[in-house]
Amino acid sequence: MEQIRNVAELLEEKFDQYNCLKFIETDPISVPHRYKTKEDREIAGFLAATIAWGQRKSIVQSAQKLMLLMDDAPYDFVMNFREKDLKRFEGFVHRTFNYTDITVFLYSLKNIFQTHGDIEKVFANGIKMGGMDHAIAHFRNVFFEVPHPLRTRKHVSNPLQGSSAKRINMFLRWMIRKDGRGVDFGIWESIRPDQLICPLDVHSGRVARRLGLLKRKQDDWKAATELTENLRLFDPNDPVKYDFALFGLGVFEKF
Repeated sequence: MEQIRNVAELLEEKFDQYNCLKFIETDPISVPHRYKTKEDREIAGFLAATIAWGQRKSIVQSAQKLMLLMDDAPYDFVMNFREKDLKRFEGFVHRTFNYTDITVFLYSLKNIFQTHGDIEKVFANGIKMGGMDHAIAHFRNVFFEVPHPLRTRKHVSNPLQGSSAKRINMFLRWMIRKDGRGVDFGIWESIRPDQLICPLDVHSGRVARRLGLLKRKQDDWKAATELTENLRLFDPNDPVKYDFALFGLGVFEKF
């Protein structure tokens, strides 16, 4: 009991420390924070989260470049671009995400907004099929309704095949969590914060295991759900708020 109490206190302390406006400055979430409308934030957030691997500075720079290539108006660009407008993306690359991928993503996003309402509605329909794993898998199926090369599918994770889907879970945290702190947007009403799964990567996994919150060795979907279930012990209504604590301890403090 004493150990659990100590872990709870540490998580709350670090959540409070890192869930603040200063956190935004160097984080990929700074990219959707450039915008005010729900649609712009959805698109900017999804694209920023998609390329969120590697150095954070590089991620933010690449995501900002994408926004500028979209005339700093992502929703308007997605809804109105023509094939000739895609030529401007020919030199874009972030790690393995390149021109081929961004063009598919733009057509996919256009299809979602024109055919399915918006990104939130796709996830909301998917979560009716089961948990967040089914919601993400449903989104992935809808996303790839448009013609696409096989190589692009790797950029949208599938938890039903075991992936931790870290970047999608991070994007969902941005859209769904509501706490008035000014970091996460909380602009989706159809999915509750307690339905979220904690983003899991090598840093948060290492911290979680050191704190006794995770026993599974692989950083996969089963591990992400195990971690989330243990975080529910400390806040059943908003377990994923502790992503701030795990991230801060792992990346900033090398815990």
